[in-house]
Amino acid sequence: MFFKQKHLKFINSAKTAILDTLFPISCLSCQKPDVWLCDQCLKKIEILPSQVCPYCEKNICEAGHICLPCKIAFSKNNRPIPLDNLIVATSYKKNNIAHLIHLYKYNFVQDLSTSLAQLLVWAIIKNNLPLPDIIVPVPLHPRRLRWRGFNQAELLAKYVSQNLIPSFPIPVFSDLILRKKYSTPQMKIKNYQQRQKNIAGIFVCSNNSQILKDKTVLLIDDICTTGATMFECAKALKQSGACSVFGAVIARQELKSHRL
Repeated sequence: MFFKQKHLKFINSAKTAILDTLFPISCLSCQKPDVWLCDQCLKKIEILPSQVCPYCEKNICEAGHICLPCKIAFSKNNRPIPLDNLIVATSYKKNNIAHLIHLYKYNFVQDLSTSLAQLLVWAIIKNNLPLPDIIVPVPLHPRRLRWRGFNQAELLAKYVSQNLIPSFPIPVFSDLILRKKYSTPQMKIKNYQQRQKNIAGIFVCSNNSQILKDKTVLLIDDICTTGATMFECAKALKQSGACSVFGAVIARQELKSHRL
């Protein structure tokens, strides 16, 4: 057994050395070697100076709370508000953010999780959000998790947990929300209504959902576009007892065929 472990470690080290030689890593902004995003370039990324309503995306709202017109619309339709507010850390179009997120999710560059999660920490602190009782990452379906090898939202959540209040980690529950159905990736759907339909009702809370009772929950994902995934997750959390749910994402991507 020891021999096998030692042999496997040697093979993995050799693979890493070969990949580093053929495809050397350098900062995507300044080309500093051996790092995907150096500390100096990370600090240059601007945290958004203001937030907007997560639903209409029109009205500037403190800490990304829902605006009054959207509150009225929810009330008129007798619908509960799923997500109380949403913090978007930075612009999707600036500072190579779109490229960084793509590398993180689809090129499996897990090392980027630390830098991207740091942006979330800065944004949450800047907006003076209440400290959550627990942190919940948006889940992946087991099939997609096997393909990717990691849940990008979970890695972000774990970093935020350890660094929002250093030395006082906030509990992360990665198994509270389950994705009960394998669906088409949202990024492949360009129509808002189809995105809503694709994601509707696919999230449920697990048997551990009693943990949620009267809790303030921080829901974390890497990116959102229409917000449909975040809203559906928040709905499941509130149906299982959470008193408030606020979300945080690195960036928000525009959708050409938006609902408004």
